[in-house]
Amino acid sequence: MAWIKSIFWNAEEHRLRFLWRFLVFVALFGLMLALLQTALDYLLPGLSGAVLGSEADARFLKGEAINEWLMLAALFVTLLVIGEWIDRRPLSDYGFRLGRRWLLDFLFGLTLGALLMTGIFLTEYAMGWVQVIGVFGRPAGMTFPVAILWAMGLFIAVGIFEEWLSRGYLLHNLSETLNFRFLNPFVALAAAWIISSGLFGLAHAGNPNATVISTINIIVAGLFLGLGYILTGDLAISIGVHMTWNFFQGNVFGFPVSGTPTNGVSFITTAQKDPEAWTGGAFGPEAGLVGLIAIGIGVALALAWVKWRYGRVQLQLSLPRPPQEKTSEAAMVPDVGG
Repeated sequence: MAWIKSIFWNAEEHRLRFLWRFLVFVALFGLMLALLQTALDYLLPGLSGAVLGSEADARFLKGEAINEWLMLAALFVTLLVIGEWIDRRPLSDYGFRLGRRWLLDFLFGLTLGALLMTGIFLTEYAMGWVQVIGVFGRPAGMTFPVAILWAMGLFIAVGIFEEWLSRGYLLHNLSETLNFRFLNPFVALAAAWIISSGLFGLAHAGNPNATVISTINIIVAGLFLGLGYILTGDLAISIGVHMTWNFFQGNVFGFPVSGTPTNGVSFITTAQKDPEAWTGGAFGPEAGLVGLIAIGIGVALALAWVKWRYGRVQLQLSLPRPPQEKTSEAAMVPDVGG
């Protein structure tokens, strides 16, 4: 009986093992999303549900944004419950230890994502690989200012949701699970970083225009997005980069975002040309060599930022330890460099 119980229960950590915790997470998230969807449909019929209309239609943009915010709300409630009763950790332990340090890292991430995508556009434009064919594009039935605010809201929700799920929840829990007695926290965290990035790439493999190359590149992008988290223990840099990378990609420069055509609104309307190996073609810059180079530059700048802000670059080895063994925030990366 003790052996059977050990399959489900980790006596040392006083909680379910990760597989069962994850299944509870999936079930609860699905339930929360369904409840919120039902409540919104009842209170404001027609605002949520399946994305309707063409990509140039205002209903498409609104549907995308509302659905993403519903998913984010469902994730928030799920992590609140899971953290208290299943994972046995505070909500802040999922990467939101908010404060001055978090805000500065977040602003750096926002700036980095915007600069990298601007560099991609300028490079492709200078090489003649992208053509500007219009400005201030908007979906039918919306003014440009309103449309761009909807698009901004969409990618704010996407950035928080995907990083909270992929890094704050999944990477964190995987690193604890892989921290076996015969391994060490360094190996556990590195393995969790790689595995979660692989799953992040596979989650985008079903996107429109996806290819093997685009999936591999998204895995590399996942490693880049997870870097800030494993070096600081917070999601600030990861979320900031994710938000502006997507927003500038789709709604400033008019590129496809991970294979999905722009949602009808962009400051610049563009048309990409060959060579597809460099531009990423219909999937967008993330599937091209220019995108990979930008990610490499982003990694270097993120490492430089962490070195400048905290005085050293090292993995946060408190992440693989179970909640009751984690050190206090003061014992983690010191807040140096302003």
